[in-house]
Amino acid sequence: MNRSPIKSLDHPETGIRLERTFPRFTLGQRWEHAVLIVCFTVLLLTGLVQKYRATQWSQDILATPERLETIRTIHHAAALLLTAEAIFHLGRAIYLLARRRLSGKMLPAWKDILDAFQMLKYLLFLTKRKPEFGKFSFEQKFTYWFLFFAIGIMIVSGFIIWFPITFTYFLPGGIVPAAKLAHSTEAVAAGVFVVIWHLYHVLIERLNLSMFTGRLSEEEMRTYHAGEYRQWVNQQEAESSPAEGGEQ
Repeated sequence: MNRSPIKSLDHPETGIRLERTFPRFTLGQRWEHAVLIVCFTVLLLTGLVQKYRATQWSQDILATPERLETIRTIHHAAALLLTAEAIFHLGRAIYLLARRRLSGKMLPAWKDILDAFQMLKYLLFLTKRKPEFGKFSFEQKFTYWFLFFAIGIMIVSGFIIWFPITFTYFLPGGIVPAAKLAHSTEAVAAGVFVVIWHLYHVLIERLNLSMFTGRLSEEEMRTYHAGEYRQWVNQQEAESSPAEGGEQ
């Protein structure tokens, strides 16, 4: 019996080509990502127009106090939604950790450092072999943890700017200008990072829509997640093998 995975099934009569896909993201994870995209985009656009208030394009948009107040209201609403999303994400992680059901595949590991060096050698034409990734590559882990801490900094500093009097009751007054600097600088850095780094790997390097569809094709698994694909094949072969001492 041939236990190798079937890549695709072609039906010449109907012209239908069926290709096996693999689950990657749950529906909840995809909804979280969608909320993050909306919040991040709205916050970035409404924040930049306030940060660069002295420029002509910003003055054209914020030509009246009413427009400025509207932009701030939208910014604050998106900030509250992002904060709720962050609390939910952390709460869910703590809950799964407490029940010993939290996967450690997104945590940094020594293999990620080795993969990064191997990728550097590949990009410098020092080797023809690219590193084989598991479910998440070192690039994807870096993206996640960079945005994780960036969003945390922006949330904390954002609330300090929003409620300066409240926070200066128990913190020194210098915390407010420090929060303004951290908030705007981190927002610009995160925006540049997403546009240049994240969108490149998602849209330019390859059109990766798994965060919207929830699945990857078998060809994508073989190419970009060979380590995880091999584990899956080995598991399927082990499960389909006759039990030792059983029927042949």
